[in-house]
Amino acid sequence: MATHFTVRAVILWFVFALSALYICRGAVSDIATQDFFNGILSAATDGCAGKTFYTYSDFINAANSFSSFGTTGTSDDNKREIAAFFANVAHETTNLCYVEEIAKSAYCDSTNTQYPCASGQQYYGRGPLQLTGNANYGAAGAYLAVDLRNNPGLVAQDDLTSWKTALWFWNVNSNCHTAITSGQGFGATIQAINGAVECNGGNTAEVNDRVSRYTTYCSQLGVDPGSNLTC
Repeated sequence: MATHFTVRAVILWFVFALSALYICRGAVSDIATQDFFNGILSAATDGCAGKTFYTYSDFINAANSFSSFGTTGTSDDNKREIAAFFANVAHETTNLCYVEEIAKSAYCDSTNTQYPCASGQQYYGRGPLQLTGNANYGAAGAYLAVDLRNNPGLVAQDDLTSWKTALWFWNVNSNCHTAITSGQGFGATIQAINGAVECNGGNTAEVNDRVSRYTTYCSQLGVDPGSNLTC
């Protein structure tokens, strides 16, 4: 009887510990609230495609598919990650205005044999982080179990898939999640997303815009932006 009680006590303690950890860790929606999201979307120009395409509910559902996003660090780490993600998203889409990039091109890398370009398809930027190139579409599609190589347009047609591609890039394909949660700083996320074009003096104005958005969102979320903001 005593042994039975001890086992049950251990199980109850374990359940309590897990619950406490979850409560302490919190959820993405506790940081990126509906009001926070709406604040970004409301800054988009009236008539933008993103005004009716991007939704808070689909963002949250997509975020829940990536359990490490905005949840695995300290409270401040998580806030910085949310701020960093949306700073880059808001920059890439001009406050969630654009679903597709303006200067469209095929963006076909014919040397990629793993995810070769599909006939008649173009792999220009789409979605919150403007997913670009057949390699990224193919890899994102493989991860999400959606054929984006043959149907890249889905990223601009289905909002949940669109958010999932952005979070795939952030958490899986680049070092953005690791960079911001390990203290490398916001500048490392810029480097991962568009470093070859913008960093090291490539386009200072673009870098500054990302940083300005990041510091603004950090202020809204009540967290210090940390160091190493530029690249």
